[in-house]
Amino acid sequence: MLAKWLRESNFSIIFTGAGMSTESGLQDFRSADRGMWNNRDPIELASIEAIDTNRREFIRFYQWRIQEMNAHRPNEGHHIITDWERQGLIQGIITQNVENYHERSGSKQIAKLHGDLGTLRCMSCNKRYESHLYLEPQAMTTCSCGGFIRPNVVLFGEMLPRESLERADRWMENVELFIVLGSSLRVSPANQYPKQAKLNGAKLVIVNREPTPLDPYADLVIHESIGKTLREANEALKSF
Repeated sequence: MLAKWLRESNFSIIFTGAGMSTESGLQDFRSADRGMWNNRDPIELASIEAIDTNRREFIRFYQWRIQEMNAHRPNEGHHIITDWERQGLIQGIITQNVENYHERSGSKQIAKLHGDLGTLRCMSCNKRYESHLYLEPQAMTTCSCGGFIRPNVVLFGEMLPRESLERADRWMENVELFIVLGSSLRVSPANQYPKQAKLNGAKLVIVNREPTPLDPYADLVIHESIGKTLREANEALKSF
């Protein structure tokens, strides 16, 4: 059914969450070993307040996250999505994930709602840097302008990036098929996109190992691994 709908749709959007990355072996930071952070909740360290109140631990936390991202790679699902983009089967990817696996697999049309862990930026002049600079023996955290260099991600307490939101909103105006991959659909405002797709008359497909609050509204729900689901759909596409 998924393959058939992909062939029939003129404008399809992929929406990815943490499950897309955990299939690469990447650890969800909410599940991080709390002992690494002196028994502190990692969510506290992913906040704008931590930059002012606990900068040393903030830097350590994001050094770990960057190392984890670099230690893994895009999985089969990422590469299938990239192939679908190249074939014109999908027109965009909206993602809650900050790692750069969609880019590394070759995808181009991406709206990153929560920022990009592959880059850093100065809080004063907004100059961009590559994230590996955080991993140097003397981590680069001070810009030439004197500002603090931080990961280019959305921290708790910050607004989502306007450019990504505007791109996603443009896509939603034309969407005919909306495919959720690996999201619990519990984080707002990102979880509003599947609802908007349905309101716009699009078919909604949800692929997630666990049930989500929006399963009752979906046209197709698959509680399987993303890799297996996309592989089977990719094979089925060859028969159309």
